Amino acid sequence: MDTAAHAAARPALPERTEVAIVGAGPTGLALALTLTRAGVDFVLLDRLAEGANTSRAAVVHARTLEVLDTLGAAKELTSRGLTVDRFSIREGTRQLLDVPFAGLATPFPYALLVPQDTTEAVLLETLRQAGGDVHRPYEVAGVVQDESGVTLTMATGETLRAAYAVGADGMHSVVREAAGIGFPGGSYGESYVLADVRARWAPGRETVALLLHEKGVALVAPLPGDRFRVVATVDEAPARPDLAFLQRVMDERVPGQLRIEEVRWSSRFRVHHRVADRYQAGRLLLAGDAAHVHSPAGGQGMNTGIQDGHALGRAIAEDRVDTYEALRRPVAERVVAFTDRLTRFAGLRGVGGRVARGTLLPLLGRVPSFRTKFATELAELNYR
Repeated sequence: MDTAAHAAARPALPERTEVAIVGAGPTGLALALTLTRAGVDFVLLDRLAEGANTSRAAVVHARTLEVLDTLGAAKELTSRGLTVDRFSIREGTRQLLDVPFAGLATPFPYALLVPQDTTEAVLLETLRQAGGDVHRPYEVAGVVQDESGVTLTMATGETLRAAYAVGADGMHSVVREAAGIGFPGGSYGESYVLADVRARWAPGRETVALLLHEKGVALVAPLPGDRFRVVATVDEAPARPDLAFLQRVMDERVPGQLRIEEVRWSSRFRVHHRVADRYQAGRLLLAGDAAHVHSPAGGQGMNTGIQDGHALGRAIAEDRVDTYEALRRPVAERVVAFTDRLTRFAGLRGVGGRVARGTLLPLLGRVPSFRTKFATELAELNYR
């Protein structure tokens, strides 16, 4: 579709709204749905003509399901996903640690494995059923606030006036830059490969497995249907990892355990660990990846963002916007610290580190309180 056709097809912008949300990923959708349920007027903007159709984040944890349940989306999402009640850490064929979710104090004592495009589709369907929708494609080119509100200017020159503007627009957030909020942190040296594959996996489909090896870590998780999610660190990943490359990496990490039959989708990325200095600057607010990014260890990025969106929506609806940062920024700091420890511990190299890890984890795994604490942290149930 050409530019003129896009302009004709997209919904017209109103002159003003209470909340302008920039970015219609899971965070923006959760915020919009929360505002819809509370009767707060909003406009949800996204620069893409349609939602992304790749799987990306693939796990929804218990606390996020609790939040989605209050928004009316958990039942449908659960019906489209695969529930897994344990997380394991392995080295080769040896299981070092097994962490069950079954005993957690939640209506959702499991991890839900479901591609991100499905999560976004369910959130959008629920939003539309509640009377909301996404304005797309609208690319926000400028954001300026004053004492009484915010003016957002689109790349086409159109403007939208709002009482508040929320950046749910990812790591390179236009709203964060306009607010002048710093985004300190760093990045990990390794490159990551990410793929959805059809494969035979010896341990089966009952667990998410973190795999340790001197050459780097990997993760294998089942997805609905006949797919598995594969993630692995490598020195330098190709732009589109193919079957031969992925099989070679997995044969190195878990010889004979994973036999890849087809690559459905693949990508590469590098990982940053950053937390925004502030979540609010006047009438500009941040949520999701615009406010925090971190290691994918534990699968907590999208989950933390959805919870941000819900918390911010409630804060706006209850006229307590100034409480949002104090509520959610410490959560991001904790998630970044937890995923960083897990990433660095899993990536220990050298004989001494591997021996210590291989001795310590089985011992800790025999302690019920440690297993419960680990499962609770992964499930984000500490963040209620």
